[in-house]
Amino acid sequence: RWIKFEEKVEDGGVRWSAPHVPALPLHSLFQLRTCLQKGTMLLDLDALSFKEIIDKALSEQPEEAELRPELRGRLAALLLCQPRHQTTKSLLRLLAELALSPCQGRHSTQPWLLHPECPAAASLSFQLRNQFKKKVPPGAEAAHIAVGEVEFLEKPFTAFIRLRRGVALGSLAEVSLPSRFLFILLGPRAKVKAYHEVGRAMATLLTDELFQRVARQAEHREDIIAGMEAFLDELTVLPPGKWDPSARIPPPSCLPSSHRRTTTHPSDRQLHGDGDTSAAGDRAGLGHPRSGEELERTGRLFGGLLRDIRRKAPWYGSDFSDALHPQCLSAVLYIYLATVTNAITFGGMLGDATANMQGVLENFLGTAFAGSIFCLFSGQPLTILSSTGPVLVFERLLFSFSQDHSLDYLEFRLWIGLWVAFFGVVLVATEASHLVRYFTRFTEEGFCALISLIFIYDSLKKMRSLADTFPINWQYRLDNVTSYSCTCNLSSPAPAPGRVGEGLGGPQVSGHDPSSPPALSLQHPATLAGLSRTQCLAQGGHLLGTSCQYVPDVTLLSFLLFGVTFLSCTAFKRFRSSRYFPAAVRKLVSDFAIILTILASCAIDATLGLETPKLLVPSELK
Repeated sequence: RWIKFEEKVEDGGVRWSAPHVPALPLHSLFQLRTCLQKGTMLLDLDALSFKEIIDKALSEQPEEAELRPELRGRLAALLLCQPRHQTTKSLLRLLAELALSPCQGRHSTQPWLLHPECPAAASLSFQLRNQFKKKVPPGAEAAHIAVGEVEFLEKPFTAFIRLRRGVALGSLAEVSLPSRFLFILLGPRAKVKAYHEVGRAMATLLTDELFQRVARQAEHREDIIAGMEAFLDELTVLPPGKWDPSARIPPPSCLPSSHRRTTTHPSDRQLHGDGDTSAAGDRAGLGHPRSGEELERTGRLFGGLLRDIRRKAPWYGSDFSDALHPQCLSAVLYIYLATVTNAITFGGMLGDATANMQGVLENFLGTAFAGSIFCLFSGQPLTILSSTGPVLVFERLLFSFSQDHSLDYLEFRLWIGLWVAFFGVVLVATEASHLVRYFTRFTEEGFCALISLIFIYDSLKKMRSLADTFPINWQYRLDNVTSYSCTCNLSSPAPAPGRVGEGLGGPQVSGHDPSSPPALSLQHPATLAGLSRTQCLAQGGHLLGTSCQYVPDVTLLSFLLFGVTFLSCTAFKRFRSSRYFPAAVRKLVSDFAIILTILASCAIDATLGLETPKLLVPSELK
């Protein structure tokens, strides 16, 4: 029997051992997987008695394992025999019961043999007197495992049954508990030890908290197999000859939580095999749409919201205190940079699309306000908080519609926001969030792929536009440096009496006409020589010379920083599995990979001093 840990009958069958960690032969788990793949499997069976369960199990056999009608009758009669439970009794009580009991069946050393002569009332009264129930935690359900050899069977009979609801099956259990799972393995003689070990493997699986969750939620046979594969992924094998199999491993003083088990090595827990098995693992994993009561409807207005608040309240404070950890700091900095850069980038694009009616500052403040409220109230995780490509497309179309129909864009936008808020309240009041249970990974990853592709496209488009703004100097030749010059000409574009000559000492004026207005501004050659390109164009002048179109290699440097940032970030992320430096250093570098890469790239850009394009952050609130 199992209550978290295994207990065995010992001392000649008169008492139970102390609980211990079960040690299973690896081959028994593989045999159990074969039994689950090829045997009878009934999920969510509606039955109220053990006889009804056995009849269903025998009638729903796969064709390749179907028994002859006469064998099915004998097998049903055997399974319906009254069980004899192992109890802990004193020697005096055993002698008294042997002498006084009117029912003295054949005694056997094989615990799976059943006693058809004993009435059910005796076992039921035994259930009431059994003190073992004090060990059973409240709300527990029973799982029954029957294994053994039968002389009239030529091939094994296997059945795994899950009842739709817990049902009391009379004296089948050692104590009076509702039963939910049943596993039966009966086969020909000479393999009793193998059957016994397969039964122990099944019992160990059913006492595993994660497999229990999978078994309760499974909809198909593949889900059960996938849950078992996940169990095998965590299995630790002890080599033969290096330990004593008869030694019992005592239970640990502290067990790892199921949440820690599911988040420790998610990449190692992926199921191997074809796509069907992987899909079954997705359905049977902890992220299954039917994974909890939080997605069940209460039938009351705002009932789901109130239940969410009650469930979240005990953990609200720890959500903040648990975040005070160095590893969380890297995530906080990463999300901050990702959110800020996204808000500023899309804010600039939004300003271009809406004639600056909405711009960087509006997008920045909106993201900050919505994100803060969302996090403080523990919002639904699938919600996308910041501006994305679809939002930008919507705003561009809305602005164009407003212009075409002479509508006030900001007023129109306000009413759209109010209607969205109204529909959000209606959805919360009617508990429409329970529809999330029908979302698959395809839905989630489809949205992720869309947003990721939009970001990738926008980043490449931005880099490509740099080549137009800052063209690369393909025609530059180092040997021709003496012929490159650019000066500011403030004279009228039309031919003037005077001619402006170009030289290293500044403009030289010849043939000056006193009535010519521009001549007054040409009396100070030093001032003209110091004019910048912007000042020259602002005063109505134009640039003359072969190097006037020269720009620094901003585009080339930007592409280098672009590639170096991405490749360095990827390399730092993988640095955790490197052979260099101690594990603590590797972990620190991996956790802060994105932050380190961004800071290093910014430092390189600042050191070189080129005027690469930067995100324009507003310096004032307006």
